[in-house]
Amino acid sequence: MEYHNPVLLHQTVDGLQIKPDGVYVDVTFGGGGHSREILSRLGDGGRLLAFDQDPDAQANVIADDRFTLIPENFRYVKRFLRFHGYKTVDGILGDFGVSSHQFDVAERGFSTRFESDLDMRMNQADTLSAYHVVNDYEEEDLKNVLFSYGELRNAAKIARTIVAQRQQTPIKTSAHLKEILAPFLPQHRSHKILAQIYQAIRIEVNQEIEVLKAFLMQTKDLLSTGGRLSLISYHSLEDRLVKRFIRNGLFEGEPERDMYGRFEVPFKKVGGLIVPDAEEIKRNNRARSAKLRIGERI
Repeated sequence: MEYHNPVLLHQTVDGLQIKPDGVYVDVTFGGGGHSREILSRLGDGGRLLAFDQDPDAQANVIADDRFTLIPENFRYVKRFLRFHGYKTVDGILGDFGVSSHQFDVAERGFSTRFESDLDMRMNQADTLSAYHVVNDYEEEDLKNVLFSYGELRNAAKIARTIVAQRQQTPIKTSAHLKEILAPFLPQHRSHKILAQIYQAIRIEVNQEIEVLKAFLMQTKDLLSTGGRLSLISYHSLEDRLVKRFIRNGLFEGEPERDMYGRFEVPFKKVGGLIVPDAEEIKRNNRARSAKLRIGERI
């Protein structure tokens, strides 16, 4: 199973400040690149638990007594760590978005490059697919998905066009969808706009924003004092949530202050924003939009 290079490998794992006997969690196992790097820094007493809901990731399981792969969505991180006997851990790593492998398997429907059925499910057992979003959502809901998750200014027009076309015949494939979207894809920017539309549908199918919020809220209870969060995002919606959460433990607004104007937050920011250098982007195109932020539990 070909998986590509993990993004910001050393910077992300360095951010965890690994203790040889610590307990760590990789919530986005994928090809196992980050997990292998964590294991290389752990001693015999250390432990690593990893999450991945994609059955394809099971093929990369690491044969190591210190390692456990949990085949679940990381929105349930607290529940499954408790099940495995861990109330708190020393560090949590997350590399969000779609893996290179998922993009490269044509039939999964994630990539704008391939002809495929409309799918985009990270967990193949889920019932909601891209087909349902495109063919069954009310026009208003479809517009909201495209506007909120694709940041498309003409979301209303795109939604109206999709709804008009699907009344004639269901939209089953990426080729059919692209054909319908042609009027919105000027030649010089067609790939970028198509990528935004695909991103919006994919985020909705996999409830990525809700999953990220649910996960982040649990990290406050899961990390022991001094424990680290090391998180990579690929688009501004995710990065904004991670940035705000590390800054004040909330996704919007400011923390409540006491009568003296003081407030408590669960994390402190470690360093600034980390992005890949030109060399890494040349080696691995997927890295180009990666943003790494690190937080420490106070």
